[in-house]
Amino acid sequence: MNGATALAPGARSALAAGADRAAADAEAASGVVIRLLDDVRDLAAVRALYEGIWRTGATNPPVTADLLRALVQAGNYVAGAFDDRGGDPDLVGACFGFFGPPAARTLHSHIAGTVPRARGRHLGFALKLHQRAWALHRGIDTVTWTYDPLIRRNAHFNLGKLAASVGAYLPRLYGALDDRINGGDETDRILVRWELASSPVLAAAAHRPLVVDADRARAEGAAVALRPDDADAPLVAASDADTVLIGVPADIEGMRETDPRRAADWRLALRDVLGALLAEGATVRGFDRAGWYIIDRRERS
Repeated sequence: MNGATALAPGARSALAAGADRAAADAEAASGVVIRLLDDVRDLAAVRALYEGIWRTGATNPPVTADLLRALVQAGNYVAGAFDDRGGDPDLVGACFGFFGPPAARTLHSHIAGTVPRARGRHLGFALKLHQRAWALHRGIDTVTWTYDPLIRRNAHFNLGKLAASVGAYLPRLYGALDDRINGGDETDRILVRWELASSPVLAAAAHRPLVVDADRARAEGAAVALRPDDADAPLVAASDADTVLIGVPADIEGMRETDPRRAADWRLALRDVLGALLAEGATVRGFDRAGWYIIDRRERS
């Protein structure tokens, strides 16, 4: 169970009930209806939704309806968020995942996405809380997923708003992806672990995100190991400080379109600095939404 303590049946039942309430509150606040999907027409709509978000086109879909149907048939998680304020329900977000090894009690959440017009409604948060409640009812202790560590809003959402923890740095995880979001960049990813019963995740589900402060860390002796220079290029500085700060650019997606070479330089710099630190056993304390990872080389007292 990856070091997690098994929950007694009564404790799990109470935790799942609380997760149901948190998920329902987040769903209502987002103004959508989230439901599990199994109809092939709904699953085809999920495929089309993802194609639109990642701008892949029909020849290179992130997933197909038949694969989603197979995952559902095998007992896995596929859910969609529907906005019915305009009359007919409109799919505005979707999330799917599949189980990990039996002994691990994990669900791997592979793709979650929402349409751009739904931003600001906390729809992604509602989808993840729905997934959390579903997982807890099925004896799952941990949900994992990956994200691009160069995208600030994703780092803030995953490490702050959801209070997930960083598990590993995975270089070139998906090979080459030619969608408009990745822009041909190498697909390095961070693997995160969402420990569903942990204190930080319980707090996050109650709208108390994990907040870290890079300025305070700097005042306490943290050193900058990587940051954007005046031209938004990566500037690396060697440091043996116990705590280091790693800054990432404000808009890596725009940079991939306007200056792909500079974006590629960022990928390599982050791999060399953050990837190396995690390989050495360092811990990501969190992400300051101003654009800074805070990394501890040694366990804090």
